[in-house]
Amino acid sequence: MDKKTSAILSYALGWLTGIIFLFVGKNDPDVKFHASQSIIFFGAISILNIVLSILASLLGALGIIFSLAGLAVAVFAIVVWIMAMLQANNTGGARAELPIIGKFTTPYADQLANSIK
Repeated sequence: MDKKTSAILSYALGWLTGIIFLFVGKNDPDVKFHASQSIIFFGAISILNIVLSILASLLGALGIIFSLAGLAVAVFAIVVWIMAMLQANNTGGARAELPIIGKFTTPYADQLANSIK
């Protein structure tokens, strides 16, 4: 599989395909970087949604605020997901930070990508 396709697919199913392409694309540092970004961003979104769901269920009527926050997080994740795949396509799979939150995830993505040899 070529670099561009691997980079795009590393975002396809969020952190799940990120984990797969972290190991499948271990010969290409750019693919590992995209896979690492996918794991970090979508993993954090998954954890945040779980926490918000638990808080929403525990707080009864007040929990609607956390449910709405979870919905906002989900919409944000979908927007970033689409932007990430478009950016991976436009750069030909070359290393590129995620839109909006890339400056926060890039240091961790570099560490994770470099840890898999």
